[in-house]
Amino acid sequence: MRTAPLTADARQDALGALRTSAERGSELDVLVVGGGVTGAGIAVDAVTRGLSTAIIEAQDWASGTSSRSSKLVHGGLRYLQMLDFHLVREALTERDLLINTLAPHLVKPVSFLYPLENRVWERAYVGAGVALYDTLASVNGAKRAMPIHRHLTRKGMERLFPDLRHDAAIGAVRYWDASVDDARLVSTLVRTAVSYGAHAASRTQVLGLQTTTGGAVTGAEVVDLETGEHIDVRARHVINATGVWTEQTESLAGSEGGLRVLASKGIHIVVPRSRIAGDVGLILQTEKSVLFIIPWSRYWVIGTTDTPWEQELVHPVATSADIDYVIDHANTVLARPLTREDVIGTWAGLRPLLQPQVKAGTSSAKVSREHTVASPSPGLTVIAGGKLTTYRVMAKDAVDFAIGSRATSLPSLTHELPLVGAEGLNVVQRQARAIARRYGWDRPRMDHLLHRYGSLVQELTDLCDARPELAAPLQHAPAYIGAEIVYAASHEGALHLDDVLMHRTRLNYEQVDKGVGALEEIADLVAPVLGWDERTRSKEIEAYVARAEAEDAAAQELDDVAAVKARLRAVDLAPMQPLGT
Repeated sequence: MRTAPLTADARQDALGALRTSAERGSELDVLVVGGGVTGAGIAVDAVTRGLSTAIIEAQDWASGTSSRSSKLVHGGLRYLQMLDFHLVREALTERDLLINTLAPHLVKPVSFLYPLENRVWERAYVGAGVALYDTLASVNGAKRAMPIHRHLTRKGMERLFPDLRHDAAIGAVRYWDASVDDARLVSTLVRTAVSYGAHAASRTQVLGLQTTTGGAVTGAEVVDLETGEHIDVRARHVINATGVWTEQTESLAGSEGGLRVLASKGIHIVVPRSRIAGDVGLILQTEKSVLFIIPWSRYWVIGTTDTPWEQELVHPVATSADIDYVIDHANTVLARPLTREDVIGTWAGLRPLLQPQVKAGTSSAKVSREHTVASPSPGLTVIAGGKLTTYRVMAKDAVDFAIGSRATSLPSLTHELPLVGAEGLNVVQRQARAIARRYGWDRPRMDHLLHRYGSLVQELTDLCDARPELAAPLQHAPAYIGAEIVYAASHEGALHLDDVLMHRTRLNYEQVDKGVGALEEIADLVAPVLGWDERTRSKEIEAYVARAEAEDAAAQELDDVAAVKARLRAVDLAPMQPLGT
């Protein structure tokens, strides 16, 4: 397949296609509103069925929930306790499909220990549950993507996780799931959709939905937040995949129907890998849910929480109380307790919790306990709920529902469609040693690049061939090479420094200074690609520094109200507009 880059010019072409849709006979088949993992998956599903498709996102791709998850692709072991075997099997099928076929470069196996406190009944109970988990993963008949679980003695457990407190468990069950850089998965999906002909425009917000006198939705009014231009878009089907913004978006149709979604905040903390001695992850039962201690690259990710969120939806933040909660629960099993000084980064995300009842007058199809597809108005399809792992199933269900009877003749192909970076991966992996030698990269560097880009690493080496200095690591962020920063703007749709440090790299939460020390060199690399003058460059740096300071200030506050007030002292460069204006 031809891999299309997400460039600033490509975004302008997409906006042009939105303008053209208003002309007679040029309307889109599908307009997707929302650029998280569900919306991006819908765009891939729709365009590969042969439907003319556009996707818009009010912020950067994956800027909401889809870059703020636990970064796990898993079957949901805890759902077995609820006897929801169908949901677990569905998620495990999708997990293995991602590892085996769709995105083997992005999704990698990771093993966890489930510590046991009772030698007899708990080992039997948990062991039976994990055995069922493994069995459900094998039911689909596909190639097994994970090893089967193992029972460990205390000695075996301590060998894999030396910093587990000696008296915390008498043994453990070791099982496997997978991890993923969630924001990269979303950008990869968007690039896949564009490569098959979809139009994609970030920083493009829906302000209203166009309707007929009978109430049918026929398109949308959108605004390019970079320029302020308003565009009328015509589409046969509008699909709302806006997560925690679901109710606000569906209300633009003027109907009383739709789905009900509440926001729940979950936070994670990041600590250096050297701070905890362990080779595997941990899953711990808490009084509210579960807590994961996840090995991730050069650090550990620990979370999460589950608290109601009643503040504005764009900038959820971790409070001091949130951070202390996670540290305290992790310390119940760690031999060397963590302190606030160990935390190098945090993030907070909002789960879109689907409420059980849809609004009156809504046509709906309940396709899973975890997600629902509905139509509050003809021409408008809404999907909400679900989880990162099952994004592909959600996308298929949404498109099936939107196009109705046409789904029979235009079935989904996404179960057999590798994402960009997956095609040719085996070849590039075999060439990895030669590639690394040519550019002076050690094995960890090459592994890092293959994991992030897959076979698209050849596009980075093209940049290095044209400018050899781009093969070198950044002076103040040595985990990344210069080519990755240029590539973020030239191929991955980054429009602002925020986009680079938040979603194309992870510098915002994997360095204590949130990447501020590297801003000058990052701006020097991005500015020529995006055509920034000195004034724009300075404005971008100032905006990111203000953001970093505001997030640090928010993390010192005890409650959500005070934390959000601190965070909102930093002003967005392309702020969202109130809906309906």
